[in-house]
Amino acid sequence: LAPPVVAGLINLRGQIVMAVDLRARLGFPARDDGAAPMNVVVQTLGGPVSLLVDRIGDVIEVRPDLFTPVPETVDEQLRAVTDGVYKLKDRLLLALNTEAATQVAVGG
Repeated sequence: LAPPVVAGLINLRGQIVMAVDLRARLGFPARDDGAAPMNVVVQTLGGPVSLLVDRIGDVIEVRPDLFTPVPETVDEQLRAVTDGVYKLKDRLLLALNTEAATQVAVGG
């Protein structure tokens, strides 16, 4: 009876953690059948949640004061879970609001 964005549960060191499929949550098409997602566990106000992602890139530290607002041209479903945009040398980085991204998944 879970929402479609909830992919299931994982056992994280003895703790049962909900897994949210970010592709489904952000309105992206389903991943290819042969591609296995990766788990990124984040701490939310409701406890840990696993975000299923396609891949993990570089880990970088960004300053929140350098974020710019999300452009109006970004899809509303994505904009609703994005805190801001950070300009990198060769691309833009959208900062995911993990509370907003996981809140809908648990009916909040």
